[in-house]
Amino acid sequence: MPQQNRTVKSVLGGLLGLAGLSVVAGLLVTASVTPVLAMTGITGSAAINLFEDLPENLKVNAPMEQSTIYGTGADGQPFAMAAFYEQNRIPVEYDQIAPVMYDAILSSEDKIFYSHGGVNLGTTIKVAFGNAVGTTDRGASTITQQYVKNVQIQECEQGVPADATDYQDQVNDCWYTYAVGKGSEGIERKLREMRYALQIEKDYSKNDILLGYLNLASFGGQVYGIEAAANRYFSTSAANVTLVQAATIAGMVQQPNTLRIDMPQGTETDESSGAPVNGEADGYKLTLDRRNYVLERMLIDGKITQAQYDEAVATPVVPVLHESPQGCGTAGANAYFCQYVKTLIENDPAFGEEPADRKALLRRGGLQIYTTLDMRVQQAAIDSVHNHVPQTIPGILVGGTGVSIETTTGRVLAMAQNTEFNETTSANLAAGQTAMVLAADRAHGGSTWGFETGSTYKLFTLLEWLNKGHSVNQVLDGRMKVFSSFTRCGDKITNKDKIGNFGGGGGSIGTVRQFTASSLNTGFLAMAQQLDLCDINKVAKSLGVHYGNGDDITVGGTNANTAANDPFPTVLGSKSVAPLQMAGAYATVANGGTYCEPKVIDRVVGADGQERAIPETTCTPGTLTPEVAATAAYALRGVMEGGTGGRAKPSDGIQVIGKTGTAEKEHTMLVESSTNVTTAVWVGNIDGREALGNFRNNQGVALNNIRYDLARDIQTAANAAYGGNDFPPPDDKLTKQVMADVPDVVGMTIDQATATLEAANFTVAVGAPVDSDQPTNIVAAQDPSGRAATGMTITISPSNGLGASVPTAVIGQSKSDAQSTLFSAGFTSIAFDNSCNPPNATVRSTDPAAGTRASKGTTIRISCN
Repeated sequence: MPQQNRTVKSVLGGLLGLAGLSVVAGLLVTASVTPVLAMTGITGSAAINLFEDLPENLKVNAPMEQSTIYGTGADGQPFAMAAFYEQNRIPVEYDQIAPVMYDAILSSEDKIFYSHGGVNLGTTIKVAFGNAVGTTDRGASTITQQYVKNVQIQECEQGVPADATDYQDQVNDCWYTYAVGKGSEGIERKLREMRYALQIEKDYSKNDILLGYLNLASFGGQVYGIEAAANRYFSTSAANVTLVQAATIAGMVQQPNTLRIDMPQGTETDESSGAPVNGEADGYKLTLDRRNYVLERMLIDGKITQAQYDEAVATPVVPVLHESPQGCGTAGANAYFCQYVKTLIENDPAFGEEPADRKALLRRGGLQIYTTLDMRVQQAAIDSVHNHVPQTIPGILVGGTGVSIETTTGRVLAMAQNTEFNETTSANLAAGQTAMVLAADRAHGGSTWGFETGSTYKLFTLLEWLNKGHSVNQVLDGRMKVFSSFTRCGDKITNKDKIGNFGGGGGSIGTVRQFTASSLNTGFLAMAQQLDLCDINKVAKSLGVHYGNGDDITVGGTNANTAANDPFPTVLGSKSVAPLQMAGAYATVANGGTYCEPKVIDRVVGADGQERAIPETTCTPGTLTPEVAATAAYALRGVMEGGTGGRAKPSDGIQVIGKTGTAEKEHTMLVESSTNVTTAVWVGNIDGREALGNFRNNQGVALNNIRYDLARDIQTAANAAYGGNDFPPPDDKLTKQVMADVPDVVGMTIDQATATLEAANFTVAVGAPVDSDQPTNIVAAQDPSGRAATGMTITISPSNGLGASVPTAVIGQSKSDAQSTLFSAGFTSIAFDNSCNPPNATVRSTDPAAGTRASKGTTIRISCN
């Protein structure tokens, strides 16, 4: 039954059976301590300081406990994804340990535990004397003293840096200091143990001490605590151990690394024969002997009957081992998400000021880490990636990943990858194995540079276009040509290269929305000529986008070290960025312009049951204006509704936006998003040396087309779990038709007129020839003129060469003079009405009118005054 805490007086009374505190203290020092001190040469002030330097209260730090990373299952319940530990320990409560386990440990280690005051004085003096003269290093301590010893060892081990190169040596030194220590070191240790034991008995109940001892004790290797021991050696719990199992486990505490039963090859080697000792071959003889000793003590103490004893000692030691693997390698297909979380913990100051502190906290601190992983989306991502992207293909280092985030929070819901997780060095990796998180940047376990985004990077040109107040319905000349003039950080730069379009198309004159839907390279270059390339990259930075190594995006090249004046990478997307960062950028558009940093940890609970601070992530409203975000979404919907991303559109009716991207035929990306969840997928050559179209998956699909299936599968699952709304309508000002002056091209050649009109962003149609006296290659008429919407078709009509202007001179002439004037202009068919018969009549009007053009064969009809 639970015990009440006791006073110092009651503790010492229990220790010696005396009532007077002063008498007890005097006896303790005079009768027991002083003689031993004298034998070891510890006398006078040194002996006094030994006690005076001890703390008044024994401060027991929390023991090392394993940390566990959790995800959320499809049923909405947390599930353990992976554990991390230096000591595999699972603390339990008092009533979670079987009574037979308590009986076994008390009979073998401290049968008078509930009646002594923390120190068995007679036994302690005997052992201390043996330590002093070097005849024994036995402990023979009470459970309270053993608990003190284990606490001191634990505290010492916690002080060893987790990343120390001589970590095991320092841990071994801790054991030697507090558990061995012969001669004067041994007696000093024993005296401290006694003093601490007295204090422990004052501060804690007997049941607390016994439970603490069983939760703290080593049971061999990395197995610490009674629950982990029962689990490891017999695949059961401390609450369900049998008599034989309890006696076996209790017997291990004296020599845990020798008596452990998970090494069939033996824990020692016979010095004379070289044969393994305490292994499968000898039936774990050392453990068997110790177990039988425990059983004997239980029989003597009346804890078991003779029949129980006889049956138990006749039972061989038969381990039923249960592996308790640790690390992200145990997370299966969730390993890469786990690795992202682990890397975050080991690098974020929220978990400690120094790297060693953070690493130690993860492996010693007993953290319960609840992450954002949602198996409703994650399982679909796993299934799709593994189904569509082979783990290996001869001739190419193929990689594929999909990642989904919640737009309104930045919570990472899914992260799947085609490779097998393996943290060993590169030299030992098989094909298709890696620990690299393909969806992440280097700071979170990803590659140094990320992977090329292709045209998904055009998002930032579109956003800057809208930031500057331009309309998505503005018409530009996106036909194939050399786009020579650009602006870089306020300075003019010149390009001399021509860039092609995907599929080899020649481009077109069209609207920005049309360019976006068709991912027209030349159209986006026309847009970029009206922007500053540096401003485009600033938009990317504001949305969390950077190179894989963390550097800011720069103009030119795939990373910060190349081709400073090349405009194409910034406009068209030869930028090496992690897919997760691209997902975050598109999520900002879907979230009405609010950017949320990626978040993988929802909460962390410490070993004390209290919630800890987690890495700070923020959502920043106004990163884009709502008007820009809504209009960008309007343009990006065109990609998924008949544009280049149509094959990736889910069939559930939920609106999605998106963008496709291909870079140098070696990297493909696709990002799509509902209003609630954004998904980014990447399929490519990890080392960027082979074109994807040359290889196919098991279904015969070329690798450069796999992205459509991946994105559709994952986004469909995300839509089913999180839903989605219609996107808001675009802004009126950012979708208006842009009016412009129509150049007057009458009198120009057809080619000159076409070039002039197209340069002004109008399209041109050549109409039927019209009557004119101009040469047949000269524009004689155009419609409309004045002002018109950019992109509008201007019809130009060439001369037919058969026309002439009706002379204006005929007005006011006599009949005969008018006839001569018209004949001279080439008109041969003239009809005067009766008003021209009087001799003094003069011409009042003509039809066609004077000054207009008409065919020379046209009859000119004349009326007179």
